Amino acid sequence: MAKINILPAQVYNRIAAGEVVDRPYSVVKELVENAMDAGATEIEIYIEKGGTQLIRVVDNGSGIEREDLHSAFLPHATSKIKKAEDLENILTLGFRGEAVASIASVSKMTITSKTQDGKCYSLSSDFGAIGNILESAGQKGTDVKVEMLFASTPVRLKFLKSEKAEETEITNFVSRFILCRPEIAFTYYVNGAKVLQSFGGGLEESFASVYGASTLGNFYKIDAEKNGIRIQGYIGNQNYFKPNKTYQSLFLNGRYIVNATLSTAIHNAYKSYLMKRQYPFYVLYITIPTEVVDVNVHPNKSDVRFADNNIVFGTVYSVLSAILDGTASAAEYLSEDQPAVLPKAVQPIKQADQKEEREEVFAPVKTGVQEQTGKSPFGFASLSYEEAKTSLYENNPTFRQPSKISEKLPFSFEEEKKSVVADEKKQQKKPKLTPLQKQFPDLYFEPKMFEVNDSGALPQQSQMQTPAPLIDVFSENKRFLEELEHKNRQNKIDVSSCVYVGKLFNTYLLYERNEEVYMIDQHAAHERLIFNRLKEQMGQREIVKQPMLLAFRYQVNAFERAFLLDNLEKIQSMGFDLQVAGDGALEVYAVPVDLQTIDLSRFFDELLSDISGFRAIKLEELLKDKLAMAACKAAVKGGMDLTKDEVDKLFALMDGDMGLKCPHGRPVVVKMTKTQIEKMFKRIV
Repeated sequence: MAKINILPAQVYNRIAAGEVVDRPYSVVKELVENAMDAGATEIEIYIEKGGTQLIRVVDNGSGIEREDLHSAFLPHATSKIKKAEDLENILTLGFRGEAVASIASVSKMTITSKTQDGKCYSLSSDFGAIGNILESAGQKGTDVKVEMLFASTPVRLKFLKSEKAEETEITNFVSRFILCRPEIAFTYYVNGAKVLQSFGGGLEESFASVYGASTLGNFYKIDAEKNGIRIQGYIGNQNYFKPNKTYQSLFLNGRYIVNATLSTAIHNAYKSYLMKRQYPFYVLYITIPTEVVDVNVHPNKSDVRFADNNIVFGTVYSVLSAILDGTASAAEYLSEDQPAVLPKAVQPIKQADQKEEREEVFAPVKTGVQEQTGKSPFGFASLSYEEAKTSLYENNPTFRQPSKISEKLPFSFEEEKKSVVADEKKQQKKPKLTPLQKQFPDLYFEPKMFEVNDSGALPQQSQMQTPAPLIDVFSENKRFLEELEHKNRQNKIDVSSCVYVGKLFNTYLLYERNEEVYMIDQHAAHERLIFNRLKEQMGQREIVKQPMLLAFRYQVNAFERAFLLDNLEKIQSMGFDLQVAGDGALEVYAVPVDLQTIDLSRFFDELLSDISGFRAIKLEELLKDKLAMAACKAAVKGGMDLTKDEVDKLFALMDGDMGLKCPHGRPVVVKMTKTQIEKMFKRIV
């Protein structure tokens, strides 16, 4: 029997590093959060080579005393909490005490710190081996330097993304730190060049420093309080969307999070305004009493759990939908410094008309709550958990309370409560991560309805009987390709074996072959052939560029900028002359002559709708809708009387491919056998 070993510190710190410090961005995240918890008002961040060579965070916070420097490198050492009860009321970003020890175990790390009245001292760690405390020179605050990250763990280093991709991830998090703490001045340097800077001038200034001041005109500024929950920040108006989800930021009690309950509530509020491949743009700050939210869910602290998802979901949904739909309560939820000129839909309604036109899902917070529940730690009137729940049930017919509604409904509240609890347990079950979710862990991904080979989708009884067999992915792919090739061969016929026997309604061409008849939609067939030709011409066209009098500017974020830089040559090969400007915007100086009339905004929206880069960038695929429309207009129409020569020419161009579909997905050919027809006439049974 194997002996049970007590792992030494260097081993379990490296194990912890796998959870807390998986990538360079997580090092930056932990160090900046420590700086903010220390009360810093100025924070400088430096990275080199995607954070693998250097990560440095300098702050002017409270600093670390000399006698505490050594403890800072120890696991589970923290100044944020003292006892287990503190976990129920967490107000700091960090509290686990794992980050510094984990980082130090996989890097060369030096902490230099000075308190207000003390001297400056430094302490270094060489991949977990802690040195001696030395007197040093420095200003008030803490300077943390991390070098040669993961050099002692080459396996981890091997699985990092490219330097540019890691840099993009860090830039994205720094942007969110600027948005998270608008009162703090941030300066961010990449390889010696200043990339981002904010001056601690407030929410509007931080938003402008990340996304540009020009975007503010497309947003509603919110300051709403309902059911003990406060919602502040910016949401895009009904006509302002983005091609991907990288423009969505949620902050809960001062912490950046990715949470399905909140994201779904926001998405549902926008649902009636969204078109295909469009996503809302928002930066929201949500404040909830700490006793009804659990942040101690995962070491990276990026997700949270709520005591009651229904209250949180319903409150956020009702506030945002009221603003977007223009109900009477919209004026109550907008910030006082929201521009006076609002879209017509959300103009305040006269007091006399409010009673009839009010369409709130939840009632506003009752007066006198402050006296009932005591002073809120967040500086605004706050309902207790039970009061918020009562308010929710009383004012929303979709939620049920036993004392008031169970008598009127054919089912009991207890049954409904069991159903809600079961749904919450399903939500809490952690799904398997896809490659895209692993690459961009901070983004919100819509849950899949069904996953092939997902054991969770199988009946519980069958799971207990036999375990799911392991699947050889390569053999499965090979089998799929073989089946596809076999199907294509079956759909291919010899044109010479077919006999033209007429047409129906001047639309459907009839061909007989042995004991089969093929009905061909002449419009769909011609449309598909033209579409194929246009795609081929687009791929083989001669590229001629048309310079623009004024450069077209398209604002992008860190993820999109990295994607464009990685694929710059491919985009230029299409005939576009473009570059990424110093302020992060995309500038287009020339377009292909054959695409002079293209809508560049929509074109780049489509291009950036898949920032993962898994899809090959081909112009003919990006312009598929336009090519399909052109093919549809140019094709012969149903009802047109084609001559025999035209029919023969069209059939010959099909080259015997009976499996064709038009660009919109409709079948081109329908096959019927003699047996099927005779069954229709009851000649055979």
